[in-house]
Amino acid sequence: MEAKAIVTDEYLDHNEIQEHLKNVEYIIMAAPAPSQFKETPIHFTLFLHTQQTLPKEIQDAVFEKFLKENSIKNPTQIMAKLMPVGFGKSQQETPMPLLLVKKEDQFSIPSAPMFVFDFLADSDNFFEAKTHALTGWTYSYDQD
Repeated sequence: MEAKAIVTDEYLDHNEIQEHLKNVEYIIMAAPAPSQFKETPIHFTLFLHTQQTLPKEIQDAVFEKFLKENSIKNPTQIMAKLMPVGFGKSQQETPMPLLLVKKEDQFSIPSAPMFVFDFLADSDNFFEAKTHALTGWTYSYDQD
């Protein structure tokens, strides 16, 4: 059975994003890294549900905790900053988070600012991305 590409040409609007992010603590996304990165075969994006730029020591602590909890090793090409994030509608159970890097996407796709860690790494916990070249994401919700 062949995996089909995730089609996202519809996006949550601003109100839907705010409603959707209620009780979301963070989102982890894992995708296959470009093939030249053999030692770091997974492209990770960690979306924190905060609109604040975190102090460096908090960034480091959060990042290290995330790496340890998910058995992630060899992180490289690390970007950590506040970025616009859109949410694509698809056949998946939850909307797909989209890091909006291109200026035209930032202007055309509704988004919310989130603190993002974007990096390449390795982990046996994300075998779908590593061995099957699949992209996936998971939401973590507040326990309130």
